[in-house]
Amino acid sequence: MSAKAFVVGPMNRPQEWNVVGEHITVLVSGDATGGYEIFLQDGPQESGPPPHSHPWDESFYVVKGKIEFGIGEDRLVAVPGTLVHLPAGVTHWFRFGEGGGQMVTVTSRIGASRMFADIDREISPARPDLERLVAIGARHGLTVAR
Repeated sequence: MSAKAFVVGPMNRPQEWNVVGEHITVLVSGDATGGYEIFLQDGPQESGPPPHSHPWDESFYVVKGKIEFGIGEDRLVAVPGTLVHLPAGVTHWFRFGEGGGQMVTVTSRIGASRMFADIDREISPARPDLERLVAIGARHGLTVAR
């Protein structure tokens, strides 16, 4: 596959997904880049995933709000302008702070967008089934820490 130039703007963004209350827009999928993916994530206060790990690197750039990150045993609060990079395999979680927040996320491989699409399609944001959520993650290489 040869790489092609592309532009994504407000008028041609792909569908926004509701991933257990967090709104995730795929700005560019791995299918378009041949490797990495970029997302815009908007989360209401207290939303975010449980501690987990996956086989792809992930970097978060905080745009709005305060977002608490757990990385292994460490915690930090990231404010706008903060970049948090997590290598593949590192157990982590995050929670959007008071008033919610927004961040741009970059992953190192194709796959996260497919997982988010499956979660949007198969899990009700109003009544999430945790066991089903864990199973969907596992299909995509994500492991929830228990």
